[in-house]
Amino acid sequence: MTGIDQAPTDRGRSLWRIVQRVEAALAAIPEALPLLALRFALAVPFFKSGLTKWDGFLTLSNGARYLFTQEFSLHILGNQYPYPAPILMATLSGIGEIVLPILLGLGLGTRFAALGILLMTAVIQLTVPEGWANFHLPWAAMALTLVVYGGGPLALDRWIGLGARRG
Repeated sequence: MTGIDQAPTDRGRSLWRIVQRVEAALAAIPEALPLLALRFALAVPFFKSGLTKWDGFLTLSNGARYLFTQEFSLHILGNQYPYPAPILMATLSGIGEIVLPILLGLGLGTRFAALGILLMTAVIQLTVPEGWANFHLPWAAMALTLVVYGGGPLALDRWIGLGARRG
């Protein structure tokens, strides 16, 4: 029997075999590829943001100075507080947004770089609380995944013996 004439159990078994084949094909994807993609997916927005904070080597942009001194505040328990040492915070943020994504891209110190971005994401959440669903939650999930699993086989960590394997 074929098509509509098949008994529901035959159609169900055929569909189940297709699902199993697709599952087997997906399971064959090497872990290196999604971890590499994840590293870059997390690194790109932070690196692009970091570029906007500089007008040259260690010269903080006027826009970054303005944002950290005039616009940004920490939203904690329903209250707003100005950033402590706003120029220092802008400088550290700018350095972190350049250095940490580069480390992620290379897969060098992946777990530490991802932890740094996770901590930065927490501060960003306190600064821009309405961005949690579209930005902060996915960033935190990506960073936490890299903290737990590391950069994978295509990371410098693994090649130089820093990347401990899980499992």
